[in-house]
Amino acid sequence: MAKSTGSKAAPAKGAQLDDIGPSRKKLTITIDGDTVTEQIERSMATMVDSAALPGFRPGRVPRRLIEKRFGKAVRDEAKNQLVSSAYSEAIQSHKLNVLGEPEGADELATLDLEPGKSVTFSVEVEVAPEFEIPDFAGIKVKKPAVEVTDEMVNEQIERLSVNEGSLEPQEKAALGDYCIGHGVMKDTKGEVLLDLPGAVVQIPPKDKNGRGAILGIMIDDFGKQIGLPKANDVVTVKAKGPENHEKPDVRGKDVVITYTVERVERIVPASTDQLVQRYGMADDKALRESLMLRLNQRAMIEQQSAMRQQVAKHLLDSVEVPLPEKLTSKQTERTLARRRMELLYRGVDQRDVEEQMAELRAASATTAQRELKLFFILAKAADKLNVRVTEEEVNGRIAQMAMERGVRPDQLRTELMRSNQVGNVIQQVREHKAMDAILSKAEISDISAADYNTMVDKTEGLGKVSAPAKG
Repeated sequence: MAKSTGSKAAPAKGAQLDDIGPSRKKLTITIDGDTVTEQIERSMATMVDSAALPGFRPGRVPRRLIEKRFGKAVRDEAKNQLVSSAYSEAIQSHKLNVLGEPEGADELATLDLEPGKSVTFSVEVEVAPEFEIPDFAGIKVKKPAVEVTDEMVNEQIERLSVNEGSLEPQEKAALGDYCIGHGVMKDTKGEVLLDLPGAVVQIPPKDKNGRGAILGIMIDDFGKQIGLPKANDVVTVKAKGPENHEKPDVRGKDVVITYTVERVERIVPASTDQLVQRYGMADDKALRESLMLRLNQRAMIEQQSAMRQQVAKHLLDSVEVPLPEKLTSKQTERTLARRRMELLYRGVDQRDVEEQMAELRAASATTAQRELKLFFILAKAADKLNVRVTEEEVNGRIAQMAMERGVRPDQLRTELMRSNQVGNVIQQVREHKAMDAILSKAEISDISAADYNTMVDKTEGLGKVSAPAKG
């Protein structure tokens, strides 16, 4: 939807509002003919004042020449001004809390304004649902004691060894190896749904029992279907599109993925000496001390996340929110973006992030509904608690995530800006601050990590925390 550039437009004739489902509205807006004429005249007057053609000074070009040369452009500009102004006025008059950009209005692309002729167009908007937020005081929350042990440091060294390892080309794939190639997903009619060069696929390692992901879809018998390919092999994989996929034309569809293997690579873990050198440490002891410090910082985040999860579960269980039966593509994208940002915040390895994203797409509709419901609840809770996010807080969050990923903060910020993800960072900080404000009013009691994980086994919606291995 074009934004108004500030020129004054007469109000729209009217805007009819219709419910088309929970959190969805349809606006049918009519702009009367007189308003259309006035806006065309204003746009033409602006063009007359500024247009320059060979042989004429700016502002001296005859109007008939301007209409002949720029008439279509003038009417398109007038249309953009009218639509933007009428849409903004309709949102204000109906007091709609709109989320994201409007959809529809496809008929406007081919519409050519005519003086004196009214214009009618429709858009669909997602709005925040109406519901009541209960009192936050007195929520009972368990605070797990997350301890960092030498065994955890050893595990972190093993992970770093893989992350910092070298790639060794292989003639043929083995379990756990990675294939890099070109993946094309089609429906049963042959229509291309996704075309992804440079797609990375892992042959499921033994502990995955053949379960793996390709092009963001989790497949139970993936190992059986892909086999142990060689470079230049073309593999065909059949799957069912997950119901919670962000692309509506993939949802629930039988899809066929053609994967052309370009190369096969195996990760050769880096040695401890190589890690010491790569991270600029004096020796193995300094590396372990550095990792212990990082893990202790991560433990604090894990502990806080565990308490926030309990707040989230309480809100989900106690607040009724009217939601659509099926999530739109934008709602699904938002849900996936929220989960991805949360995983990055908690320091989850990038490979594991992508696997968990595939798992989320494959999750039940109930899980996706709860994620969307939580988004709406936390947004309203943040409003009620008057939560504000500062630029310093956003920069601090980006710096923290950059440290976890081993990149410079400015590099991560550039990456987030390029992918339009900075808004998700702001939203995450706002949600966390809202939950922390609720936690400040909660009844918090301490619990061991082992006992907390036992509780999690019996409670849906909570994740386990790191606990010392039993001897």
